[in-house]
Amino acid sequence: MFRFANPEFLFLLIVVPILVYWYIKRHRHSSATIRYSNLNIIKNIKSTRSKVARHSLFVFRILALMALIIAFARPQSGQTEQKVTTEGIDILLAMDVSTSMLAEDFKPKNRLEAAKVVAADFIKGRQNDRIGLVVFAGQSFTQCPLTLDYGVLLRFMEEIESGMIEDGTAIGMAIATCVNRLRDSTAESKVVILLTDGQNNRGELDPATAAKVAEAFNIRIYTIGAGKKGDALYPVDDPIFGRRYVPMKVEIDEELLQRVAQVTGGRYFRATDRNSLERIYDEIGELEKTKIEVTEYTRYKELFVNLLYAAFGLVLLEILLANTLFRKIP
Repeated sequence: MFRFANPEFLFLLIVVPILVYWYIKRHRHSSATIRYSNLNIIKNIKSTRSKVARHSLFVFRILALMALIIAFARPQSGQTEQKVTTEGIDILLAMDVSTSMLAEDFKPKNRLEAAKVVAADFIKGRQNDRIGLVVFAGQSFTQCPLTLDYGVLLRFMEEIESGMIEDGTAIGMAIATCVNRLRDSTAESKVVILLTDGQNNRGELDPATAAKVAEAFNIRIYTIGAGKKGDALYPVDDPIFGRRYVPMKVEIDEELLQRVAQVTGGRYFRATDRNSLERIYDEIGELEKTKIEVTEYTRYKELFVNLLYAAFGLVLLEILLANTLFRKIP
């Protein structure tokens, strides 16, 4: 980047063509005189290069003047830099892996597989946020701690399957595991996205109490109830007749999930199919945006010193030539 700190001085350059015009006009109409008895010898003298080169004194003077004017305008070269400050968010995805998540009302996959795909897309859309994964059924544990390595997190996501934990739905314990992971976080925002399709029926900790603990640590919880309204088909493996599907009533404790979200400053969502689940994650993503501040600044280097040296050198050169090679007869 290049600029003049005081560009108003550049208007003084207008005197340069005026001086050139004055110099040319003056030398066209001026003639030298000499008193001598016979001028025939002088008339036969041809114009030499030194006579033409004498005009270089004026050129040096004009160049020195231009250099001084430009130096007064303070030319500067600058380098623009940006300082990017990000305030990442710590997010824990708490996912229900109980056997009821195998219900196939989230076509073309069951609830668990659909939740994994949508959560994976959510992870891929984040930047500068630490994200972790907690799974729960009858108990809960951390599948992946908070990390910026989304590749590792996605591999852990793929390994989730129903039956990896004893069956049940321990929502309170899931919240407690998330709080334990987030309580020492220094992030500006700490978030839990809890997805379940059932009612709390296991664990030593009540979800409402766990929500109050989360609120004490400034942890915001978004709760998602996954399942269509009414009945959903659930796969049953019969040793005689093989796999068959039986209707199961979808029982989500929406009142509890709403209370948990409200206590912590979050929101409750109901997902009845994969498309609605995708919209919910998109909405949460919009609510929890990473704050990015870009500060731009430019460092300038002064260039006028070199122009002053050039002007000084041209003036010295003019004086030297005027008193030696182009010295005038008194």
